[in-house]
Amino acid sequence: MSSKVAGALALLLLAAGCQRTEEFPVEPRIELKSFTTYGDSASLVITFTDGDGDIGLGQRDTLPPYDVAPWFYNLFLDYEELQNGVWVRPALLLPLYYRVPVITPSGQDKTLEGEMAVALTPWPTIPNTPFDTVRYVVKLVDRALHESNTISTGPVVLP
Repeated sequence: MSSKVAGALALLLLAAGCQRTEEFPVEPRIELKSFTTYGDSASLVITFTDGDGDIGLGQRDTLPPYDVAPWFYNLFLDYEELQNGVWVRPALLLPLYYRVPVITPSGQDKTLEGEMAVALTPWPTIPNTPFDTVRYVVKLVDRALHESNTISTGPVVLP
């Protein structure tokens, strides 16, 4: 192999090894990917990024501030109904709050980028509601208690 080819190959390998990592803010960032209904259930899919990679709670994360609500949970869905032209959050017997498990990035780059899916059962969340349009407002919180932006599914007309 000629020295020019070897030099070019070495330079190419060096450039490939120095790929620039994408930088994200330390606060989680979420976007709605999809909301799909399946008769008696629904699926909400969001994409997320986190600059310092501290998404998720472990089973042992039960000491303050993670011991009681709201920080016992880290994914919050708020159910809203369109009542006479105004979005209203009716009281639910069980809130739609979830504990996303720890997602640990490998390597030196601790940024996270991915998607999460939440199965909603039963669907509709409140059976026999007198209102025909609902939406979900979503927020994600990381272990440092940085809150994400808030997103909405947009109006969903019930069957």
